[in-house]
Amino acid sequence: MTFSLAGRCARSGMFGCVVTTSSVAVGARCPYAAPGLGAVLTQHMTDPRLGPLGLEMLRLGYSAPQVLAGLVAVTPRSDWRQLGVIDAQGRTATFTGESNKPEKGDLCGQDCFALANIVRSATVPAAMVAAFEARPQDHIARRLLDALVAGHDAGSEFAPLIATALLVVDRYAFPHVDLRVDGDPDPIASLERLWAAYEPLAGLYDQRATDPDHVVRTHHTDTATPAERSDQ
Repeated sequence: MTFSLAGRCARSGMFGCVVTTSSVAVGARCPYAAPGLGAVLTQHMTDPRLGPLGLEMLRLGYSAPQVLAGLVAVTPRSDWRQLGVIDAQGRTATFTGESNKPEKGDLCGQDCFALANIVRSATVPAAMVAAFEARPQDHIARRLLDALVAGHDAGSEFAPLIATALLVVDRYAFPHVDLRVDGDPDPIASLERLWAAYEPLAGLYDQRATDPDHVVRTHHTDTATPAERSDQ
């Protein structure tokens, strides 16, 4: 009862994941990404240990297909798992175990892959991939959200959605974007609103960590917004 997509922006080098489900706290269990390395999604009888393990394998130089094969090999009862990996070169690999419940499926696209289980239509992964591929000039967060909306429109889940997560990494150890919605009757719309509020500040928050003097010179003025003047 989850659908998700992970992708790479070939223009910026950013990686990101988006996921939604009818269970709370999906952002804490399913999406994993590291700058310059790639991203991993793990779902359906989710084993959160596989995300960090997949990223470590990418760090050691293994390709996405190699990482996926390793994850499937080491996880107990891999038939219950649904997994996907994308690496720094945009190579992708996906796995849907036999015990995943229908409708279920996975699909690799250009610089992306989509996973879905217990959804209303087997077309959900294809719709998500098509949406992500459609506008490569857009910010990767926008493309990921477009994919989420497309998956919802293609069938979504049988149970009401209540949780979503959007994770994007850029050049630094901390996420460029890490937004989550939980316990919400319309989590996709709420995530869209969160991104609209966060988008103009994402670069500023990166800059506060890497060049605080520049932030003080350029933003802490009488014309700065309350968010720009904040010390957070």
